[in-house]
Amino acid sequence: MPEADIAIEVEGLAKSFGGRSAVKGLSLHVQRGEIFGFLGPNGSGKTTSIRMLCGLLTPDSGRGRCLGHDLLTESRTIRREVGYMTQRFGWYEDLSVRENLDFVARMYEVRDRAAKVDRTIADLGLEARQHQLVGGLSGGWKQRLALAACLMHDPKLLLLDEPTAGVDPRARREFWDQIKRLAAGGVTVLVSTHYMDEAERCTRLGYIAYGEMLAQGTATELLQRFGVERLEDVFIEVMKDLKDLR
Repeated sequence: MPEADIAIEVEGLAKSFGGRSAVKGLSLHVQRGEIFGFLGPNGSGKTTSIRMLCGLLTPDSGRGRCLGHDLLTESRTIRREVGYMTQRFGWYEDLSVRENLDFVARMYEVRDRAAKVDRTIADLGLEARQHQLVGGLSGGWKQRLALAACLMHDPKLLLLDEPTAGVDPRARREFWDQIKRLAAGGVTVLVSTHYMDEAERCTRLGYIAYGEMLAQGTATELLQRFGVERLEDVFIEVMKDLKDLR
């Protein structure tokens, strides 16, 4: 596959903290414009993997490229071209929605800053809330603001770490409508989730446990490989295979 068609290509990434392995030999290929679902139990290594991919953590070993840039030597460039949405909401609750987005735009030195903030607020449906202090927003609106902040610098790749955890079904549905729209416009998305209905919306899936990538493929490919009818059963079978192997 031509390099221009690949957003993420990593081989053998590993990371340990205090002698304890968080990620073991992660290999992953994500094509540009696809939505890749990253699944696995809590503590499986998803967040550590995402932080290595966006240049916030340096791998202990392995190699790879993100948006054509080397993970080990070009992490600063990667951070400027990637939008990273963390598990925990991290924007300023004593500022308004507009003030937060203006801050992000200044941080990324966005040209025509005011116009970009206006467009982002309109695109994410935040007009009615733009002057409201963020501390008073519901979980769904905070989630929408966090996604808007990720998009201020027009990233080519979004890394979303359990972005819909703790929000209501309607907010989740609206969030995924935005993700599908962005992917249709050419943005690559890697999203970690625990929800099987969200997994079914992804182009391809990867299941990680104990720091190891155990299965990858489309939903149809995984169902056929394990001979089951539901995605939930795929991951039950994956864990059984890992237990038997050990």
